[in-house]
Amino acid sequence: MELGLVELLRAAWIAGTLPILIASLPCSWLGSFHGLVLGFARRGKIMKSSSHHKFTVPQRFFSHFYVVAVVWTTLLLIATWIYARRMAPIVSEPFFYSDLVSYLAGRSNTFSFHRSQLINSENKFRVWLSVFLLLLMEVQVLRRLFETLYVFKYRPSARMHIFGYLTGLFFYTAMPLTLCCTCAPNVFKFCTSEVMEFIVKDRSSMQAIEFDWWDLVNLFSKLGWCQWIGAAIFLWGWIHQHRCHAILVIYAGVVFGSGGADLTIWLLFGFVVSNLIFAAAETHRWYLQKFDNYPSNRVAIIPFVC
Repeated sequence: MELGLVELLRAAWIAGTLPILIASLPCSWLGSFHGLVLGFARRGKIMKSSSHHKFTVPQRFFSHFYVVAVVWTTLLLIATWIYARRMAPIVSEPFFYSDLVSYLAGRSNTFSFHRSQLINSENKFRVWLSVFLLLLMEVQVLRRLFETLYVFKYRPSARMHIFGYLTGLFFYTAMPLTLCCTCAPNVFKFCTSEVMEFIVKDRSSMQAIEFDWWDLVNLFSKLGWCQWIGAAIFLWGWIHQHRCHAILVIYAGVVFGSGGADLTIWLLFGFVVSNLIFAAAETHRWYLQKFDNYPSNRVAIIPFVC
């Protein structure tokens, strides 16, 4: 199941990135394909007026992306955090060993997943790394939701293609899942077993779910240099994200914070980079057409390149 989820996410990111890369190739015989991809990606000022209200939705629906992102990321963060506390405690080892003794003695409940699964040190690190990455992304999507609701003002006539809208919903659903894909199947099993145990047992016999700030302190105290550098890169991009390239810095920080060894996160980063470059290039062309004095050699993504 775990490999199935990882492979599915990788296939999805590749399927989303390849059309953008192909459409970006400077080949005249790809002009029609470029126009097709561009038609799906257009929104706001770069959307032609003739395409208004035809397979489009209001651009203010951007808020839907961040509502989905906040709800889904928060849910994954809480579920993974609880799973990590029960299955991979950082400090509170006595609980883990008492559960192990109970399990070996045969006193564990049939539905008690957390008493029948043991996590080695490598997987324990991956679980808490997922918590760390989801925590970073939670900060980002909360800010984006606030900005969309209270800062950005979309014109009533501003539209975006329905395909772009669906792509945004896909991105903000798959992106948080990518950050915890290595442990998400086990987290799902754990949560399912907890629900089943809650149904079978009385509420009073269930172990209370508590939030301990000390876990957060211990999490940051156990971070390696990759995670600290990744967090610093993420924070810089988060502060300066009003610039187009700073969004890339945010996701570069996530890649660095993950250790740079997860192909799925790299594919996520590739999708973000290709999507922003494609959109920035089209916006650049739009400005050149509308304003005679607009600098033709202006770059927005990679200095001195594009």
